[in-house]
Amino acid sequence: MTTHAHLLSDKAKPRGAYPHLKRAGDFLFVSGTSSRRPDNAIEGALADAMGTMQLDIRVQTRAVIENIRDILASEGATLADVVEICTYLVNMNDFGGYNAVYGEFFDSEGPARTTVAVHQLPHPHLAIEIKAIAYKPR
Repeated sequence: MTTHAHLLSDKAKPRGAYPHLKRAGDFLFVSGTSSRRPDNAIEGALADAMGTMQLDIRVQTRAVIENIRDILASEGATLADVVEICTYLVNMNDFGGYNAVYGEFFDSEGPARTTVAVHQLPHPHLAIEIKAIAYKPR
């Protein structure tokens, strides 16, 4: 089995020594992906005039899934090739908004899915992170 990894120059640089995507044979493993932009700004995180942060789970979810879509495209894959998703939410009260946006991209024929609550993610303005596995034969 052959493997290789990708770092995409048009996506936020990983915050550690890992790739955006790793191919192992016909499987594509997308590392945990957030709504960070290449300039490290976070989509869906806005401060009001008083500095109070508002995290929009719908905006962040959409940005995460679009980032995953773009990462998969580097190997000629699409979201339709995703077979498993694992989502990490900082607040399970965000589940409804996350689920609504998720449903814009996937239906009941889509990937197997697990959603778990986590204490925190690597940046305090991140409300969600998703990792994915896709099947895309060469």
